[in-house]
Amino acid sequence: MKNNNFEDVVYNRTSIKVFDENIKIDREEMLEMLNKAVKAPSSVNLQPWRFVVVDTPEGKDILRPLIRFNTRQNDTSAAMIVLFGDMQCYQKAEDIYSRAVEKGLMPENIKQELMGMFVPFYENASKQKMNDIVKIDTSLMAMQLMLVARAYGYDTNAIGGFEEDKIAEALGVDPERYVPVMIIAIGKANYQSHGSIRLDAEEITTFK
Repeated sequence: MKNNNFEDVVYNRTSIKVFDENIKIDREEMLEMLNKAVKAPSSVNLQPWRFVVVDTPEGKDILRPLIRFNTRQNDTSAAMIVLFGDMQCYQKAEDIYSRAVEKGLMPENIKQELMGMFVPFYENASKQKMNDIVKIDTSLMAMQLMLVARAYGYDTNAIGGFEEDKIAEALGVDPERYVPVMIIAIGKANYQSHGSIRLDAEEITTFK
């Protein structure tokens, strides 16, 4: 059952640390949610996010020693979605822009302009600059993923505490190319969340 009540999705999304261990998410539904999440915006539409969905006991055994302070989520969630940013995402520019041209979403001259302007910029960007770009873009998608999950009736927890220097290699991902961004634990809560406090916009906003 999908929840189309936007206010309910936004206001009742909350971080869950312990999930109902009996709840599983089949891979077709997982891909359906991910396909909605990747509608998120990214810099010049290069979509640097990459997923490793850990939904087997064997996969979770690999993760466990790498997330020492978040093992409850690992052990009880339906899946741990590990998000990576592709530091060479520009290699897909030709494919992405060509598909846009084929579907009539972009004229050929704009494609060539983007290829000539932004691909060289990305190719020559410093490692720190690329790291910043892919983490910002992937984080935008991550927030969308958590809202999509809520609309599908699932709960989530965004996890930043893990062994960043080890997780890529442990999951068979090239650590030189893919930078770990965060892990999203997903499942259904096994307790009623007490909610949390947010600062009002009036407290943190200025107008000029």
